[in-house]
Amino acid sequence: MVLMKRAEWRGLAPEFMRLRIGEDFEPDRTDLVLMGGGQDKDQAIVSEYLLDQESALKSFVESGKPLLAVCGSYQLLGRNYEFGIGSSRQKIKGLGLFDAETVAGYPRLIGEAEVEVSVDGTLRRLCGFENHAGRTHLNPGASPLGRVIAGHGNDGDSLYEGVRYRNAFGTYLHGPLLPRNPWLADHLLDLALA
Repeated sequence: MVLMKRAEWRGLAPEFMRLRIGEDFEPDRTDLVLMGGGQDKDQAIVSEYLLDQESALKSFVESGKPLLAVCGSYQLLGRNYEFGIGSSRQKIKGLGLFDAETVAGYPRLIGEAEVEVSVDGTLRRLCGFENHAGRTHLNPGASPLGRVIAGHGNDGDSLYEGVRYRNAFGTYLHGPLLPRNPWLADHLLDLALA
């Protein structure tokens, strides 16, 4: 809703398309992708669908178009996500778009968070609410979205939050993220318009 309204305020007539499992993602018809989260049990289903769309999604990101993945989708765009307890532990193959791996841990990392980021050449503060069991570890070549000022971030220890690859951003910040950070919504729109 935030992206749609802010685009309308610019005099644009945006079209919102909801992609459902079984439908093909069309990168040439899309200027910006927003992906949300979900429960662990649903992620196994979604991951299979994302893997079917791997080529199209990677083409979209490699072309420089913007993508924002929040929480569960952030985890699925990494190399893999491991969750569950004991013999019911599952490892889901991710898209590998982000060079990161996630393992669910305990306790959940919950609370308000503030992160220092530079996504457009200017240092800014990104705030949101995080609620995740995942501990995401960035591999050496991956770039974090920002540095944790307050909160837990990717894993509660590294002081990194999120990840960035080209114009694709992954984050654990909900909050809701875009209403609390309208500058980020505008940045995503600028990237889409470019």
